Amino acid sequence: MTTISEPPLAIVEENIPNAARRRRGERTTRIRGVRAGFWVYVGLGVVAVSAIFPYYWSFLIGSGDQFTINDPNMSWIPGANFVTNALSVMNDPAVNFWLALWNSIFSSTVIAASVVVFSTLAGWAFAKLRFRGSKFLLAFVVATMAVPMQLGVVPLYILFADMGWTGTIGAVIVPALTSAFGVFWMTQYIGQTVPDELIEAARVDGASQIRTFWTVGVTAARPAAAMLFLFTFVGAWNQFFWPFIVLDRQSPTLPVALSLLQANYFVDYSIVLAGVLLATVPLILLFVFAGKQLVSGIMAGAVKG
Repeated sequence: MTTISEPPLAIVEENIPNAARRRRGERTTRIRGVRAGFWVYVGLGVVAVSAIFPYYWSFLIGSGDQFTINDPNMSWIPGANFVTNALSVMNDPAVNFWLALWNSIFSSTVIAASVVVFSTLAGWAFAKLRFRGSKFLLAFVVATMAVPMQLGVVPLYILFADMGWTGTIGAVIVPALTSAFGVFWMTQYIGQTVPDELIEAARVDGASQIRTFWTVGVTAARPAAAMLFLFTFVGAWNQFFWPFIVLDRQSPTLPVALSLLQANYFVDYSIVLAGVLLATVPLILLFVFAGKQLVSGIMAGAVKG
């Protein structure tokens, strides 16, 4: 009677990672092997055209003259006046374009960076630290997203008027330094992507709370922080309601400055839309150079294994 000897434990342990890699490869092959059908490309084409058409139409009007928008026989080929209209926006003394551009870049960058820092700190505390009342505080922070900003405009304006901040860019930056959505987003992301065992291992190695947060939390939350920075930057860049109330013509942001282009009895929409396109150029450049971080931030955690 022959006895079948079991394989050595080392061989079994060595084959486990190979089997896992083989299964992962087969799963990836199955996913990548599924080709999109005809209607998928049709749907994507419709979405792409719907997203690009407003920009093309704005460029079409912005490259014409003041009569282009009302011309029933308007050509769908862009004109030759876009540079002239853009220079008119830049050189208009009522608009103060370059100062407005700097104010928008400065305020949006500071707001986005502050939101990322404070949201990451708060998200780490809510997700990985145990303290009394954490769930109640998180629920309270999330509940503040249901309060419209318009309810706080009057007391906020009175506060900044008493401080002498009206008409300054600081009045736009300070109320937006934190974000309830940012705290909620980073809490959910850190809670799902950072295992407690990794934190315990860092503490066993003698890492302090700040060192653990910096080496473990910040590293793991980088894709989500990049996405939060981009969305916060875009939101701050497009903010119009509060800057329009608290700022004046001497120190506006770009959306407020562009609104001055149509503050006349006759509105030249070719110049207005040329200015709108100039205002979108920094955002387009931001998404071109940081689009990879945006996609990785959205997709991180969506695929497991």
